Formats: sequence, structure tokens, C-alpha cells
Amino acid sequence: MPANLTPDYLAAEERYRQAKTPAEKIQALKEMYATIPKHKGTMKLQGDIRKRIAKHNTELQQERKAGKRAATFHVEKEGAGQVVLAGLPNVGKSQLVSSLTHASPEVAEYPFTTRMPHPAMMPFENIQIQLVDLPPISADHMAFWVPNIIRNSDGVLLMVDLTADPLIQTETSLEIMKESKLALVREEPEVDPWSSVAYKKTMIVANKNDFDDSEDTFHILKDQYSASFPILPVSAKHGKNLEKLKRSVYDMLGILRVHSKPPGKEAELDKPFILKRGCTLLDFAQMVHKDFGEKLRFARIWGSEKFDGQRVNKDYVLNDEDVIELHM
Repeated sequence: MPANLTPDYLAAEERYRQAKTPAEKIQALKEMYATIPKHKGTMKLQGDIRKRIAKHNTELQQERKAGKRAATFHVEKEGAGQVVLAGLPNVGKSQLVSSLTHASPEVAEYPFTTRMPHPAMMPFENIQIQLVDLPPISADHMAFWVPNIIRNSDGVLLMVDLTADPLIQTETSLEIMKESKLALVREEPEVDPWSSVAYKKTMIVANKNDFDDSEDTFHILKDQYSASFPILPVSAKHGKNLEKLKRSVYDMLGILRVHSKPPGKEAELDKPFILKRGCTLLDFAQMVHKDFGEKLRFARIWGSEKFDGQRVNKDYVLNDEDVIELHM
């Protein structure tokens, strides 16, 4: 055994020994790799960890191909992005999903009503965004797979209840996430891909904004946390600010919609291509077809600040709702 292994490494190694699924084993191995001292004496062990990660990745793929249920620790992404709803018991996550989508998760006044992840599609203009209702996060009772789903998501809605103390709820939620090596942030920083900590773009949703004194309570929350997170007050039950929340979720994902217009034909507006903000015309062309990047000569664009039909080159930076006509 190499010398000078850190306590964090040894703790991750113990989690690896106790892990039962390939996903859990991979996560523990990544933590081991991130915390192992990097010197000549550990090179062999580093190589062994990489081999085991590859092995368990293969096992995970085989499980999925065999059709085994992965819902206990994984939800396949659908739509333009996947956003999870996290929070302490009885903050109103299931009610919010029910109000924003056509799904009907069980809604009740008692805690831990939600026991499994419930994905549902939220319509926003001409796209669908996947919301995932999770069981409550709790220091005493939380399913082992909940942090894995949060880690794999594209963003987090951290819900708090304005009829209780939102500061304690937020602080408790952030601490539970920290213990699971999840850092909730306004903007995701550049990090080492082998880091054991996952930074997740997060928005605080302050629910039950229709009750007496809830506005005062919201301002207390806003004063404390507005520098760290975007915060929006809503009433999941009565629909307050839900349309604004949809737009905020879309903006949080950092994506844009681009429409394809075949030369001489009408634009295809009902099925936009989804790209990350900052992508260029070349990125779009390669998404339409892998060979278009090499063959593309120029494109014409409609819908941006430029005039309709203006010619643009491969390095043109796309805008939301651009209509693009590619020319080879």
C-alpha cells in the first residue's frame, strides 16, 4: 500500500468496498482518484483506479442495455434539459411538478410522500424541459441514490417553504448537499473533471408565497441569499409566478433554440435544435449533419438583430430563436 494516503482517500476507498452498484463504485473510485497523492509511489495505484473505473463503466452500460431498472439511482434525460427539485420534507415539490406539467405525482401534507424519482415534462414555448421530483433531502432519512440524480442533472431548483423559517431550511439543505459532495452555486465554475465535488447550477424557489406574512419572510430570505442564488417567490398551489419560473428555468439551463430552414422552404419552427449558449454556426451545422461542418460555405439568418436573410460565416455566434439556412 503506498504511503501518505489521505483520510479522504481512505474514506472513499471504504465507500468503494461497500458500494453495491456500478454507479456507486464509479463515484467512489473518482473520489479516490481525486484525493490520492500524485507522486511516483502512487502511479501504479492511479492506473489501477482508472482500470476499475473503465470496468464498472462497462458494467453500467451492460445493465442499461439489459433493461434493468435504473430508476433507483438514475433518470434518463429527455427534452431540452433535466432540472431536479430538491428540498426538505413538505416544501411543495410534488405540487409544483403537478402545476407545471401534466403529471400527477402524489401530493399530501405529510412528509416523505415521494419515495421514488418522478420525471415529468414541462412545456416552455416550443420545447419541453424535464423536471424530476425527488424524495426529500434529509440528514436522517434520504435515499442513497438521491445525490447521484442531483449530480447528473443540468440544474437544481432548491425549494423552501415561506410558512416556516426559510433561512434554516436553506442552510440545512446546503449542508446536506455538502456532505454528499454537492456544491449548489449560481454559476458552475471550471473544475477538474476528476474532482469529487459536483457544482450544480441552482435557483431557490420560495414556495407558499400566498400566505400571510410570506412576503416579509421572502425578503428576509432574499437579503441573506440573493448574492449567492437567484430567488423567486411562487405559489405552486395557486399558480403565482409559475410562468416566470418556466422562463427562469430555461435561462438557468444556458441553452438556446435554433431553427433549420431548408433553402427555398419554410422554417421548421416546431422542432428547434437545442445548443449551449456561445455555440457558433459551425456547431449548428455539425449538429444537423456530421459532414456539414466541412461542406458548409455560408448561411443566411433570420430572427436576430441582423437583417433578414443576412449572410453569415462559420464563426457567427448563435442567438436564441435564430432561423438558419445552411448553404453547402
